[in-house]
Amino acid sequence: MDMTMVRDRGLVLLGCGKMGSAMLAGWLKGGLPARSVWVMEPYPSDWLKAQGVHLNVILPVDPAIVLVAVKPQMMAEALPGLSTLGGGNTLFLSIAAGTRISFYETTLGGKTPIVRAMPNTPAAIGRGITAISGNAHATEAHLALSEALLSAVGQVVRLSGEDQMDAVTAVSGSGPAYVFHLIETLAAAGVAEGLSPALALQLARATVAGAGALAEEAEEGPDQLRINVTSPGGTTAAALKVLMDERRGFPALLREAVHAAAERGRELGK
Repeated sequence: MDMTMVRDRGLVLLGCGKMGSAMLAGWLKGGLPARSVWVMEPYPSDWLKAQGVHLNVILPVDPAIVLVAVKPQMMAEALPGLSTLGGGNTLFLSIAAGTRISFYETTLGGKTPIVRAMPNTPAAIGRGITAISGNAHATEAHLALSEALLSAVGQVVRLSGEDQMDAVTAVSGSGPAYVFHLIETLAAAGVAEGLSPALALQLARATVAGAGALAEEAEEGPDQLRINVTSPGGTTAAALKVLMDERRGFPALLREAVHAAAERGRELGK
């Protein structure tokens, strides 16, 4: 399965909110013709209406792929209508949070090739990271196609099994929110030391974004980058003494936070 087949047989996008739109923009930019795309979206944006795709019309009978991008709570309503596409010829690729592969198999038939993916919100600017896992009927070709489609919005990693998905969700799926909260609290701490709110926010935002970019570009690991910034007995060392405290610093806090997110994912999947 490759992009030529997607072009010829068509791609169906079920749901086109922020994440679906980011992906669609990436594919169109990458050369997928608008006429090869069918979108089912009850509240289409003005941007979507202007793209020239088939919008809310009868679907092709044998599309190469259906990308499921509806909110999990809409799933029970949206998916059964596509059950005629289940059973083997069409790949179903889901980016719906928390919805297990077994749910799709029950709704679409057990022989349906299904790939479940967990992207994150930086996908909206092409800086996402998405983890994928396939069912028994998803071949290497299906996984490669999923990877090709999802790489339009950032990096893609393959998991050894769906059982890793809750941990991935807790690290990279929910992770952007942890970083946004770090920016918020770093700025608030700057205000407490006498900076204006606007200046503190500008400093915090640029610092976190810049450090993240450096961590991605640099040869060294994050531990070495941290050491590079830390002069013995200096200001950074004084701050790190608090943040690296095993009991009340980042090590304890993030372990607890990520575990809470992963556990919640396991509960929701039941």
